[in-house]
Amino acid sequence: MSESATGLTLRTPEGRPYLFDPGALSLELLPTGGPGGFARYEVLHAPADLVRWAEESRLPAGLEPVVAAAEVAAARALRDALWQLATDRAHGRPLRPADLAVVNAAAAQEPPAPRIAPDGTRGWIPGATGTQLLSAVARDAVDLLTGPYAHRVRECGSHDCFLLFVDTSRPGRRRWCAMERCGNRNKVRAHRARQYESAKETN
Repeated sequence: MSESATGLTLRTPEGRPYLFDPGALSLELLPTGGPGGFARYEVLHAPADLVRWAEESRLPAGLEPVVAAAEVAAARALRDALWQLATDRAHGRPLRPADLAVVNAAAAQEPPAPRIAPDGTRGWIPGATGTQLLSAVARDAVDLLTGPYAHRVRECGSHDCFLLFVDTSRPGRRRWCAMERCGNRNKVRAHRARQYESAKETN
């Protein structure tokens, strides 16, 4: 289902926007909130919130989602299970059966249905349900966690950032959620540390 890699526009605590590309549709759901302490970032409260996420994600255009309230709760449950699975994968821990069961159950549902448009191009039957959207997300997670990049699921290297991504770069050395966010903050910290050490040596 991942047809583009534009990423998501997130905001720093100070309100500055930055682009975060987690590299996979399933990981795009994670910044909407999460289990435990991440619940304070919750943005999926109503059907319109899940629709908005779908339109901003790398799901294809033209789905015109129609989401029920119960499907929002299912989206949060799937997201929380994906948070645990991706974090466990990133840290080399065994995947928990309860989280796998949530993802597998969602993946077993029907995904959005494709169609051939009058001009001969590939399109999608409009009116996709929340369940269909979640099926697409869960199937993407199955592909990710069982595929060639499963070992490249990582947590941002910043000490205070927990965003998860899959490193699809050729060298496999991505460390940060985004260079313009945590990458630059690390550069600034490193520069200040060098200045401090240089000043100590001078004195």
